[in-house]
Amino acid sequence: MVTQVFHIFNDQLLKMTWLYELVRALVEQVFGLSIAQKVGGSIHFFIYDTVKIFILLSVLIFLISYIQSYFPPEKTRRILGGIKGIKGNIMGALLGTITPFCSCSSIPIFIGFTSAGLPIGVTFSFLISSPLVDLASILILTSFFGWKIALAYVLVGLVLAVIGGTVIDKLNMQEYVEDFVFEANHTDGILEEMTKKERFDYAQGQVREIIKRVWLYILVGVGVGAIIHNWIPQSLVEKVIGDNNPFAVILATVVGVSMYGDIFGTIPVAEALFGKGVPVGTVLSLMMAVTALSLPSIIMLSKVVKSKLLGLFIGIVTGGIIVMGYLFNAVSFIFI
Repeated sequence: MVTQVFHIFNDQLLKMTWLYELVRALVEQVFGLSIAQKVGGSIHFFIYDTVKIFILLSVLIFLISYIQSYFPPEKTRRILGGIKGIKGNIMGALLGTITPFCSCSSIPIFIGFTSAGLPIGVTFSFLISSPLVDLASILILTSFFGWKIALAYVLVGLVLAVIGGTVIDKLNMQEYVEDFVFEANHTDGILEEMTKKERFDYAQGQVREIIKRVWLYILVGVGVGAIIHNWIPQSLVEKVIGDNNPFAVILATVVGVSMYGDIFGTIPVAEALFGKGVPVGTVLSLMMAVTALSLPSIIMLSKVVKSKLLGLFIGIVTGGIIVMGYLFNAVSFIFI
């Protein structure tokens, strides 16, 4: 009984098989194209993935934002304030998963946390985890790749955040944070409790804000995914970033770092690559590099930390992504 309920939830609500069949009927019966052919397959991929992502994103962002309304930045700072050492890094990484901050909006939060006296390692664990591991993206990843790969992505992100924050903390890198960060004001006032209507309005606002921020990247990502899925030969994909290329993980990471995108726009590309036989570790490396090391966030971070700390941060995250990519490729049989 439990298994049946899980399959119904997974197939109908996450994978949306009903939508897949509906779009297939539209393409084949209305447009007169077969989804087994390149043109029909591309149109089906684009419509199905686009609608699916926007439905999932809207519903999940609303529900998660309602929950996240209980964790404003000030409350998060207070929770982290009393915890130090590895426990603080773990707590910072975990709180990063439930707070609604992208890589760019995490920078002002980083300034607030640092100025409030939180250990630099804890703030960097939060800074890595917040854009990397998001509850909405986890559920969307599950719908595309299954719970095993989604869980692997979460574990990699959390481990990377904890390790990165711990290393930075042990190296005592506080002196490489710009002076104005420590002088920034922060609020210690009483937290205002939101009413149910205010939480509802907040959740609605988050849906509008996030959709407005990512819709273009989703369309571009789905378009690229449709091209990869239907037009690029599998043999070419496997040759470039397949098992036979020992530098595939490094290449995927470098490409990901150079991209300016969002996790929701990256998922369709990753889905198409995975469907072409690209190993799971290589796919995870691409997604994590795009999400954790976007160029705008690096540029913003360069304004608040000195070059030595910035270079260390980029090196730790990039190196961690590459190591994790090769590790997951080595044990990919677990996820297939």
